[in-house]
Amino acid sequence: MFYRTAESVSPKHPDKLCDQISDAILDAYLEKDPDARVAAETCGGHGVVFVTGEITSTAPEVDIPAIVHRIAGNDMKVYTKIVRQSPEIAAGVDTGGAGDQGIMIGYACDETPEMLPREVILSRRLNQFIYNKCPYDGKTQVTIAPDGSIDSIVASFQNVPKEQLEELVREFISANELNGKLELHINPAGDWNQGGFEADTGLTGRKLIVDNYGPRVAIGGGCYSGKDPSKVDRSAAYMARRIAVDYLRKHHAHEVLVRLAYAIGYAEPLEKTVIIDGAAEEIEGYDLTPRGIINFLDLKRPIYEATARYGHYGEGFDWDK
Repeated sequence: MFYRTAESVSPKHPDKLCDQISDAILDAYLEKDPDARVAAETCGGHGVVFVTGEITSTAPEVDIPAIVHRIAGNDMKVYTKIVRQSPEIAAGVDTGGAGDQGIMIGYACDETPEMLPREVILSRRLNQFIYNKCPYDGKTQVTIAPDGSIDSIVASFQNVPKEQLEELVREFISANELNGKLELHINPAGDWNQGGFEADTGLTGRKLIVDNYGPRVAIGGGCYSGKDPSKVDRSAAYMARRIAVDYLRKHHAHEVLVRLAYAIGYAEPLEKTVIIDGAAEEIEGYDLTPRGIINFLDLKRPIYEATARYGHYGEGFDWDK
């Protein structure tokens, strides 16, 4: 057993603001057209938000500036450049094929009720605890020692003086009965009041490890936010998580890792491996075509903005159940 560390960022972090904008745009289209093809990318910072991407839909035009202003504030200037999906990509997807090549990873373990690594859940729950009282840009980080105790905690939050932030962290420690060395690093660079898009630039898909399973678990590489479920980067990753959860429960396992791989325009996965406590076998009993996954998880609903706030797993989504 080694030291294990994971971080979490609040919904007001600039990268998470961009994720939420991209997914809110996706939701707006899916609400009017469940078959919309959406790939929305957001870059924002310093008073400006730029949204670009490919959207093909029968829905009336979505008010993208209104979405940006709801999430990021009314003082942001918004620029958009949206085009239709490439017909060459569409040709492969229209026949039921995957929207791109890629490798998708699913994971589940028995360390927490959420079936996620303990360091991931602790850093996230601490972040949520602070954010619920102080809804600003912020980061948390938890390091677990080899014996399972808490070695250190880092918390940096905008507009929260060190004394107040430390009090909140200690309240969380007490409520969760955490023990160990518990070395605290509270606003280690000093108190700060400039955050979010005012202080930094954000980009969709730049918090991949936070979105997934923490640094202990490999990821396939593709981001989720702003992508409709025809993109297996998103839908097959969610299915991989569901399979991992199913196998964990079925086998009463400690840890399950799932690997799926696809080729653009081809419906069936090229790899469908599950590793149960170190033993690998081929996945059976699931329709792993894009259409099969979309139907099984009912993914053509406007459900995605919520996934962009605190990670796509362990928050009670259907693929967690």
